[in-house]
Amino acid sequence: MKLARALDGYTGKVLFVDLTKRTSELFPWTDADRKRTLGCKVMAADILLHHIKPGMKAFDEDNWLVVTTGPLTGTGCPNSSRFNISTISPLTGILTSSNCGGDFGLWLKRAGYDAVIFTGRSETPVTVNITPEAVTFDDATPLMGLTTSETQEKLPKKVGKLVIGPAGEHKVLYACVFSGERTAGRGGVGAVFGDKNLKAVTAFGTSMPTVRNREKLRKLNKKWVHILQTHPLTGRQLPKLGTAGLIAPMQAHKILATKNFSEGRFDGFEKISGEELAEHHLVSNAACTTCVIRCARMCKVDDKVVKGPELEVLGLLGANILNDDIEKIIRWNYVLDELGMDTISAAGTLAFAMELKEKGVHDFGVEFGRNDNVEEMFRKIAVREGEGDILADGSRVMSEKFGGKEYAINAKGMELAAYTPRHAVGHGLGYATANRGGCHLNAGYMVVVEGLGLDVDSLTHHGKAALAIMFQNLMEAVSAGGSCMFTSYAVLPGFLIDKPNWFLTKAILAAFPYVGPVVNLLSHFTKAPAINIPLLPESYAIKYATGIKSTMAKMLTWGAYGYNAERIANVILGQKADADKLPSRLTDEPQDPNDPRTKVPLDKMKPVYYRARGWKDGIPKWHRLKSLGIKISKDVYDAAVKEAYR
Repeated sequence: MKLARALDGYTGKVLFVDLTKRTSELFPWTDADRKRTLGCKVMAADILLHHIKPGMKAFDEDNWLVVTTGPLTGTGCPNSSRFNISTISPLTGILTSSNCGGDFGLWLKRAGYDAVIFTGRSETPVTVNITPEAVTFDDATPLMGLTTSETQEKLPKKVGKLVIGPAGEHKVLYACVFSGERTAGRGGVGAVFGDKNLKAVTAFGTSMPTVRNREKLRKLNKKWVHILQTHPLTGRQLPKLGTAGLIAPMQAHKILATKNFSEGRFDGFEKISGEELAEHHLVSNAACTTCVIRCARMCKVDDKVVKGPELEVLGLLGANILNDDIEKIIRWNYVLDELGMDTISAAGTLAFAMELKEKGVHDFGVEFGRNDNVEEMFRKIAVREGEGDILADGSRVMSEKFGGKEYAINAKGMELAAYTPRHAVGHGLGYATANRGGCHLNAGYMVVVEGLGLDVDSLTHHGKAALAIMFQNLMEAVSAGGSCMFTSYAVLPGFLIDKPNWFLTKAILAAFPYVGPVVNLLSHFTKAPAINIPLLPESYAIKYATGIKSTMAKMLTWGAYGYNAERIANVILGQKADADKLPSRLTDEPQDPNDPRTKVPLDKMKPVYYRARGWKDGIPKWHRLKSLGIKISKDVYDAAVKEAYR
């Protein structure tokens, strides 16, 4: 197949692997496609949009697994080793995109490919090996039943690796994929690997793409590292305490999910805090490949140094199940990683099971405040044994069987992260509108301006729709380039965090809820002048690495492209017009009984959000798709929209 010359920063090749036939070939992807989608999850969304059909399911043989890299991957840019796995999610039934900081993306580009697409289903367990010379298929039967670390130890040492554990083999709907100790965690991508009998993938090579302007990129990287290492969030808080350092401010702002999101504060929060972890359990800091922030925690389990828990695990397996034993949480985090399960969905499902018992609906043998049998339950979930078989399908399926939808804390079937949104209503809007479900990152991470970085009024609905869209698009674009989401924290000027009582800080924060029209204009003004800001180095880096003209407006356009492509793909897959919602516990019941404002006013925010997005009832309008250059048949679009209203 003849392909257009690749832009700098790319290998110019996408690999297509048929697991049923055990064949491989090149998938057509041109420079025009690269300029339109950039890479990673936006690239994957575009590929899947043009493949999916109405009624297609996660465990269909023809469901594609799309592993993509970004143009910054392998360029030497800080925090740029990220890669993405997208597919139809078995947990939600719509698209999921799962980002990972392992080194597989770097090795895939060294092997000569920007992406690899898997289709079909192997008759027997298989390991796929990718090199510049060939794609080979090895019998993975000896690897079956092994944990994620055991599986990786059995594979060659100096190669990139993707593996699943027992949870993926047994198609737990929130099973994940590992590269080293880092996880493509959300949406059940590991279960799709398991359904395809794909136990592992390796990649090896020695070459990397060229860079358009190496000298300018080198100078930029030096400045970029300085920005990240001197910013109060990426240079101080994250290296010192990791994401675990957010436990205390979440407690202070009443957004620490407690007892299945029924409360926002936990009396034992200090025992599960980042300070407790750092002082008594931290062995060392660690980092994803190419990371200069080093926010990962290394702890001991059974005299073995392993990856420690991050915020989500500490919150959801701590406060949210009324457990203040941090040593248990450290161990459970390790066990879940070894089994290959998403810690967020596993913990959220566990909390729902505990509340079902408390309310006398069904006894799964787990209960709030009891932690002696949690590890046993996780092991049962991973192999679908006994009651674990029910929990393996997640909280939405459980609520459909037993009831309790009002406190099954998920959005679109995906369990929420550890931030309860009734004291951060913009974050609640993000949860509801996130394409992959209850994800704090796909939500735009609005909570960072509602208490965890800035202190914008967290209960007002004013301005939150516009800010949510801007942050969703920005984070989508940062991810598409191959960068870590945490690099976008540095967009916030440091003085807003370090000088909260300064008159200028107070003035800016007070104005935030009223800048919606300006933000909306920026989000839609796709042909703005070549405006960049020093605190967003990605826009410069993309230009220096690839030669593609990149500006702040272009970054937001790439983000909008990805967000709209995923959304219309979800509609084709059967997502209904009323899908953007939250459990009634979060929208109808005030968290503080004496303050009626402490609930998520979705009915007020969604219409504003939809108008600003160019959507109607959560569905992109035809002219919005066309303005972004998203190619889709009008007949397919009309049929999907009609079905969405049934």
